[in-house]
Amino acid sequence: MAEDMLRIGVVSSTHGIRGEVKVFPTTDRPEQFETLDTVFLDTGKQLLTMEIEKVRYFKKMLIVKFKGYDNINDIEPYKGKDLLITRDQAVPLEENEYFIADIIGCRAVTDEGRELGVVDDVLETGANDVFLVKKPDGKELLLPYIEECILAVDLEEKKITVHMMKGLE
Repeated sequence: MAEDMLRIGVVSSTHGIRGEVKVFPTTDRPEQFETLDTVFLDTGKQLLTMEIEKVRYFKKMLIVKFKGYDNINDIEPYKGKDLLITRDQAVPLEENEYFIADIIGCRAVTDEGRELGVVDDVLETGANDVFLVKKPDGKELLLPYIEECILAVDLEEKKITVHMMKGLE
């Protein structure tokens, strides 16, 4: 995946026989699909520009119809593939909101200056996100993205300052 691209969904399956797909949104604002004209489909070998014809909601999924894909056989090869957008297509972030892609790879350091490791993943739990930090010994540390724990995020320095609350280690 190109560094300037953000994943906003995954094609989970076909829907009907007319080329529609079910998309699992990987954005916390799935409604942004309604305002997009195009997305990029990552085939694993290339990025295809997909023009969005129609979007509707189905439970926690989206049903998306791409222009020019009018048959189940045209779209079936793309099951499981990521849908990407460029950063300039992304919804503007609020204060203290970050793209997951920017958080991954940041060093986690305590407010006392102790290196904890590197953020390897961000888990979306519903209540709050959780930063999964890989420690130098290979073990994992889970840090809740709450203001009592994550004190500062500095994307320029690729560093997250953490207060180690009781029971986290």
